[in-house]
Amino acid sequence: MSEVKMETLVSLCKRRGIIFPGSDLYNGLQGTFDYGPIGVELKNNVKKAWWRSVVYERDDIEGLDAAILMHQRIWLASGHVEGFTDPLVDCKVCKKRFRADHVEEKDFHKFRVLIQKEGDDWEDTGKTLYAESKKSAKAQLTSGVFAIPQEKHIRVEPVEGDVFHGKRCPECGGELTEPRQFNLMFKTFIGPVEDEAALVYLRPETAQGIFVNFTNIMDTMRRKIPFGIAQIGKSFRNEITPRNFIFRTREFEQMEIEFFCKPGTDEEWYEYWVNERFNWYLRFGIRKENLRTRSHEKQELAHYARACKDVEYNFPIGWSELEGIANRTDFDLKQHQKFSGKDLTYFDEETRTRYIPYVIEPSGGVDRAMLAFLTDAYREEIVRDRPRVYLALHPFLAPVKAAVFPLLTNRPELVAIAKKLTADLKKEFYTVYDDTAAIGKLYRRQDEIGTPFCMTVDVETLSDQAVTIRERDTMEQERIALDKVASRLHEKFKL
Repeated sequence: MSEVKMETLVSLCKRRGIIFPGSDLYNGLQGTFDYGPIGVELKNNVKKAWWRSVVYERDDIEGLDAAILMHQRIWLASGHVEGFTDPLVDCKVCKKRFRADHVEEKDFHKFRVLIQKEGDDWEDTGKTLYAESKKSAKAQLTSGVFAIPQEKHIRVEPVEGDVFHGKRCPECGGELTEPRQFNLMFKTFIGPVEDEAALVYLRPETAQGIFVNFTNIMDTMRRKIPFGIAQIGKSFRNEITPRNFIFRTREFEQMEIEFFCKPGTDEEWYEYWVNERFNWYLRFGIRKENLRTRSHEKQELAHYARACKDVEYNFPIGWSELEGIANRTDFDLKQHQKFSGKDLTYFDEETRTRYIPYVIEPSGGVDRAMLAFLTDAYREEIVRDRPRVYLALHPFLAPVKAAVFPLLTNRPELVAIAKKLTADLKKEFYTVYDDTAAIGKLYRRQDEIGTPFCMTVDVETLSDQAVTIRERDTMEQERIALDKVASRLHEKFKL
């Protein structure tokens, strides 16, 4: 199977109602995406699979849904107000903005811009530009930066010996401003007056909502260390360069656990959670060769972290972070105890001592998980000289579980049976009815969104009270009695 390209996934997602560009009617809003009818089902199923595995199947984790808007001092305590920043530079020519650490140092050659007058004469416009090559210099002339009439003939000539080594604008080669720090949190205000007292932030992570509810959950649920708190929720970061489809966006959803443990046991729990999270992706269909773990180098670690390891996936953009597992030590609870003035220690009845727990944090993105599952499930093959595209999604994740088709739409009795079967199955599974095309085309529509099973009601159904079930990946078909269909699907969807 050839490697899937990002543009292939983007096209499939828009064509099949999985993911649309945000504000698409108004030509989009960068860094935002809308999940369509099929996409929202897949997204919900990813969240259900995660919640089921970390909350329902365990006895040491409680759930939480904390508010997005939280007290100002929470973000002071966490360090986000002071330290959650990126260094930015602006281009003095084209006015575009970039992260300073994303702009590479290179050799830039100086070019003169010439314009053709009457006949064969060329006149120096007095304009100059910097570029890596003559080709990239020519490309800049059509970018609108230099305001040269497009109907005129123009060319560029290198200025011999004039080479600049350093950082220039990646778009137009223009001079960059000095780096300045830019906080990534979105700001808003509570109440009618927009002043500092009313300032709040859209949370940049879900973790802090867990930390400030540590004692609430421990007391109300009568929990003892070790235990964890799980949360799925929206977070917001004013990313300067959102890119790569849903990989990096300004509004995204996180699946996070904060696991509280006794100091001294944290390293053991850290390794445990690295293995747990790696195996979760395997359980739901990611191929092992497309997963790996990578330990953070010392200079990569957050100042409070003892260790951090990423579960990486081989995305269309290459190996990148899918989920991070960090040993956050006792930093967060200590900070909130200091800023709130409230006691956040844990009393150990066995040793009759108090301590602030250490925290192990597995933190994954719903959107990145979606992208990984879509990428890994994408298949192309040739069947009877025709291309077939399908998503080999794990049945639990599949947006639509089953589709029902009448073979002949001009036979009301077949249509009636197909619609009744659809209605019955809908009580237990997301099932769709479709009769808007030939059977082959109906199959391919469902293949492209990963529907595991398609059922056809045909003339024989009237006599044998059975339907033909087609399996997505193998395209094998079998005859199943109408009253056995639901139980057969239950068997297929067992985890």
